[in-house]
Amino acid sequence: MIYRIVKYGDPVLEAAAEAVTEFDTPELHQFIAAMFESMYTAKGVGLAAPQIGFSRRIAVIDCSIGETETDKIVLINPVILRAEGRQTGEEGCLSMPGFRENVRRANRVTVRAQDVKGRQFEMTGEELLARAFLHETEHLSGRLYISHISTLKRDLIKRKIRKLVKEGEWG
Repeated sequence: MIYRIVKYGDPVLEAAAEAVTEFDTPELHQFIAAMFESMYTAKGVGLAAPQIGFSRRIAVIDCSIGETETDKIVLINPVILRAEGRQTGEEGCLSMPGFRENVRRANRVTVRAQDVKGRQFEMTGEELLARAFLHETEHLSGRLYISHISTLKRDLIKRKIRKLVKEGEWG
């Protein structure tokens, strides 16, 4: 099943998502498979459950964009443990199509999360994977990447989106 990506302006994107408490259920497995399918269809490297309208602390990441099965990562109830170094790079968001900005992020990030069976694990990523860890875990806390850009640029993007909404081209 492919879910529609929720766009900026929907309240689910700006609220903290609810923790997952039930693991290894057929529903959870199906939901995660649908998240990957939805992410690949939208040509993304990461997707958080709020981006498809579900307030659940689940994110999926695949920096290979479906090319390498072993690159698929599922983060349930993730927490950032460490963020080290610096990188600046262009970042976008499936919930804000057509907008990209340079964002400064940590270059090496360690996350603790649970897998589909509820087992805790830690994983460290660098560069794009570090950026994806930060971007997706922030979605689960109701933050978007535009919180990392200047107020001027953020206001300009919001103004353009309001215009698109008014014209019926957003949503």
